[in-house]
Amino acid sequence: MSVPCGKAPPSSMSNAMLFLMFCKIGLRRKLQTFPGKMVNTVYSDEEKETQDKESKEETILAMLGIIGTILNLVVIIFVYIYTTL
Repeated sequence: MSVPCGKAPPSSMSNAMLFLMFCKIGLRRKLQTFPGKMVNTVYSDEEKETQDKESKEETILAMLGIIGTILNLVVIIFVYIYTTL
């Protein structure tokens, strides 16, 4: 950042830049010291139940999406055949 001769940046701007530099340095240190291994976490029974419920919901929604896509393709094929006759 260039500053014209004889003029200093406002103190709030220099404080913000200093804060950003400290954040950058801290983030760089965390990224360098990250072990890179996954940590097994222990879930409570309630969390397991909610995860199972969400997993079932996601599976049902995925199946509905696939079925809907297939039905749309069937409709497109029938409309194409009907309009070409």
